[in-house]
Amino acid sequence: MFEGSASEEISMEDEMNRVKTGVPGFDELCGGGLIRDRSYLVSGTSGAGKTNFSVQYIYNGITKYGENGIIVATEERPEQIRENVLKFGWDLQALEDEGKLVIIDACSTKIGIPSQEKYVDVRPFDTRSMMDQIIATQEEIDAKRCLVDSTTSISFYLHDPAKIRVELLKLSTTLEVIGLTSLMTCEIVNEKEPSRFGVETFVTDGTFVLHYDMRETVRTRTIEIFKMRGSDHSKKLHPYDITSEGFVIHPHEQVFAPF
Repeated sequence: MFEGSASEEISMEDEMNRVKTGVPGFDELCGGGLIRDRSYLVSGTSGAGKTNFSVQYIYNGITKYGENGIIVATEERPEQIRENVLKFGWDLQALEDEGKLVIIDACSTKIGIPSQEKYVDVRPFDTRSMMDQIIATQEEIDAKRCLVDSTTSISFYLHDPAKIRVELLKLSTTLEVIGLTSLMTCEIVNEKEPSRFGVETFVTDGTFVLHYDMRETVRTRTIEIFKMRGSDHSKKLHPYDITSEGFVIHPHEQVFAPF
């Protein structure tokens, strides 16, 4: 384990309660993986790779650990997500055909276009409808993992931070109660803040911030585990690359923020 990481000896009980992301280098940063049946926020600026990181978690869950998954697409149409991740060799359509993955189209209705998808959330920005759809889908394929991509569009519709906090709390709690270990993505515009509306990080059990910064004349990518309830974790910035096979995080390397 790297210096300053989670404890070097993980109990058997704790390890059984961990959900491995399978993202190279990440699980080492947080004691062996995510805590089962909890919800986590993946935030970052445009270009940081929030969706790719999160889809990799879902894809690895199915292909490496036998845990079926759900993706709720609120900002991209499912066909766009499928096309975008093919460059990593992730054939989501094949997993859907096998009944191991469901992608819920919660985008098309929002922008007023017809959808040919099997699973469509027909009421735009209705979190109750979204939760009902997730519950039904979870029962149908016995899903263990979920991705909501993203919470930002939901939050824009709600406007009021108090309403955002309540609705996202309902969503994250529902996901946990029905046995899903979930990621929710969130865009940020201010690198000093871990979320867009200032409340998202309070209703999830952990926050992973993906930084995409300009340093001198080169952009660098780093990940920070901003918080993780119930688990020790690295308190440092670690670099990551987006390779032809997806995210690779370097847990033994550090990046120091400029003064």
